[in-house]
Amino acid sequence: MIDSDFSQRGDEEQGARTEDAPEPVVYAHEIPRRLVDPDAAKVIRRLNRHGHTAYLVGGGVRDLMLGRKPKDFDVATSARPYEVRDLFRNCRVIGRRFRLAHVLFSGGKVIEVATFRRDPSQRYESIKPKIAKKIPLCAGPEPVRLIPSRRAITEGEDTDLLITNDNVFGEPHEDAIRRDFTINGLFYDLERGEVIDFVGGVADLEEHLLRTIGDPNVRFREDPVRILRAIKFSARLDMGLDPDVYDAMVRHRSDLQRAAAPRVLEEILRFLRGGAAHRSVFLAWDVGVLSEVLPEVASFLDDDLTGAELTFGRLKALDSLAAEDRLPGDAVLMAALLLGPIDEALEDVSDVPSAYEELVRELSLRLSLPRRLKDRIRLLVMAQRRLRTGKIQSIARREYFADAATLYALDCKARGEEPPDWAREPNEAVYSAEPRSRRRRRRRRPRS
Repeated sequence: MIDSDFSQRGDEEQGARTEDAPEPVVYAHEIPRRLVDPDAAKVIRRLNRHGHTAYLVGGGVRDLMLGRKPKDFDVATSARPYEVRDLFRNCRVIGRRFRLAHVLFSGGKVIEVATFRRDPSQRYESIKPKIAKKIPLCAGPEPVRLIPSRRAITEGEDTDLLITNDNVFGEPHEDAIRRDFTINGLFYDLERGEVIDFVGGVADLEEHLLRTIGDPNVRFREDPVRILRAIKFSARLDMGLDPDVYDAMVRHRSDLQRAAAPRVLEEILRFLRGGAAHRSVFLAWDVGVLSEVLPEVASFLDDDLTGAELTFGRLKALDSLAAEDRLPGDAVLMAALLLGPIDEALEDVSDVPSAYEELVRELSLRLSLPRRLKDRIRLLVMAQRRLRTGKIQSIARREYFADAATLYALDCKARGEEPPDWAREPNEAVYSAEPRSRRRRRRRRPRS
């Protein structure tokens, strides 16, 4: 019922919007087919055969153009979610506020298919991108920039721009403009071998520059989590921040306190999973974002130079594991970040368990830490005290020992020490700690 309402609204306005639609800059960029996920290509070809426009979109296009292996391949299309479902038996439609089609393949692979969307509260105008070095093969008018139809935000205004409705269907150029950063607003036409750029994203990729699509003050007010995403992309892709973007991040960092806690937690975990944990956390600290989302860590880094060096040393060691495709679980990642401030807070404390619970209570509420994750972090942090004193046997048969040993190895590397064998190969330590089976003594029958 919801989809039919949106579909009707989109169809009624399609003619008027298409007349004013800007032409993109189109770049001939033949990405080798072997680099494109064959299932994503299959989805696009089937949509095309049934008369729908369909492109690769977002981070997958960005990563392919940077010569990186994409983690995900997402598809944007003119087909409505239930039209996609009708074309694929292995498809389900998910979401309420933002309807998506998930096409399922073997091995748990999911190709996400989203209908082109627009933001009904924005108008658009053509402008030149800040940087444009290459002359495109086929160039229409300049890329477009989002112009807020609401009055401009000034210092101290209380206007709340938080997005609450984002499920109105639109055209490709409208879909590109509603995305967060120019480098994520690119489409790739698989059939033609062309990159379609409405937002100047290709030029920014060439310059390794991270810019928002539109006024960064507006975009960060609409969704403060974009500030965390800016940090993630800048660190992971080694991109410079546009000065206006940096200033807006500093100005609106306090808005993160009103963002959904699970989304904030997920972005922090992505900092730690992405292979650039130390750069991500350092940039978050530098911008002042860390003091909004993890004030315990920020104040620890501010006050303890040696502790800060150890923290970033552990994060660099995590990045090495990520490069080797040996990244540990989320509890180890969070414990590597929190170990320093927790150790400091529990120093010279008699009732350690109670002190720990009091310390993490506020953090858990702020980030909505799942209880299982919180309890796991506690086990790993508490285990470090025993491991540092060589009391391995007491926990070597515990289920969490391998994770605790991994955290200990990260800490050793941060201190410039070589981890012991049991920390490098925790499974071997578990085996050696198994008690020897005792031979059961046979009881003799008493003589009659």
